[in-house]
Amino acid sequence: MLARFPYTRPWGESLRAVLLDRLKLAGGSIVDALPGLLTLVLIVIVTRLVARVVQLFFLSVEEGRIAIPWFYPETAQSTRKLITLGLWLFAVAIAYPFMPGSNSDAFKGVSVFAGLVLSLGSSGIVNQVMSGFTLTYSRALRRGDFVVAGDVEGTVTQLGTLSTKILTARGEDVTIPNAVMVSQTVVNYSRMADAEGVFVPTDVTIGYDVPWRQVRALLLLAAERTPGIRQQPAPVVRQSALEDAYVRYTLLFCPERPDARRKVLAAVHANILDAFNEYGVQITSPNYEADPEKPKVVPKEQWFAAPASPDAAGDLVVRTSAGSAPESSARLPE
Repeated sequence: MLARFPYTRPWGESLRAVLLDRLKLAGGSIVDALPGLLTLVLIVIVTRLVARVVQLFFLSVEEGRIAIPWFYPETAQSTRKLITLGLWLFAVAIAYPFMPGSNSDAFKGVSVFAGLVLSLGSSGIVNQVMSGFTLTYSRALRRGDFVVAGDVEGTVTQLGTLSTKILTARGEDVTIPNAVMVSQTVVNYSRMADAEGVFVPTDVTIGYDVPWRQVRALLLLAAERTPGIRQQPAPVVRQSALEDAYVRYTLLFCPERPDARRKVLAAVHANILDAFNEYGVQITSPNYEADPEKPKVVPKEQWFAAPASPDAAGDLVVRTSAGSAPESSARLPE
């Protein structure tokens, strides 16, 4: 349009020349960049192939198809992520010189700005990621474990890069940041459940005038009547404390399934109440302000009150019914 008028014709001709020069320069730059772009494509293809091989290898390790003595299956997923990230960072470092305009000051300025933004804005994310790797490589948790983390009790459904998900017995899906998981005490009930067994404690406090052998036998009888308790290791009873006015007894038992811990514990409590009521033993924690008229002691003839009974060797036997001690009764150490 400028070239149509005599007064503006010089401007139009000069602008046309500048435009043609810029188009020629841009076309030449594109042609010159084609070898570098081809190199970038080759780097991406090779990196994807290597990352795929790494993924298949560690997936086989995680599923147990490949066994490595010094490598644990639960750490395979995190190791795969680290190696894959390292591969792509290495690929970016190799591909950087072949990127069009990588030597220009503008490209370098944008790169520095992007790195600064990521460094300042991702400090919290990096903390969560490193905490997740700490949980994984310390083997404190794995998917499917029944754990107690702080005041949350449930089954681990996901051990992610940024957070851990726990499904409680009430159906609550709880998400806990990995940094919080690392900073608090986590109790894992599943890790030793299949081997030595994990004991669950429950306490009762009974006065000094009740024979301790009878209380122990009643607690063991309650455990024997409860389904879902392992026989090996067998339940045990401890006199955990001699308080001022009563004795504290602790029953320790191993549930067959760690995730049924609360359910089995409730059943044990119900059977403890039934057993003590059946044999007329009152569950109380007595306290008094003055000495009683009679000493709170157990006469020797009542040391083995039902359901407790000594056998010929002097060991304690749990009687399932008053006045009888079957041959299959559990033998307890003195």
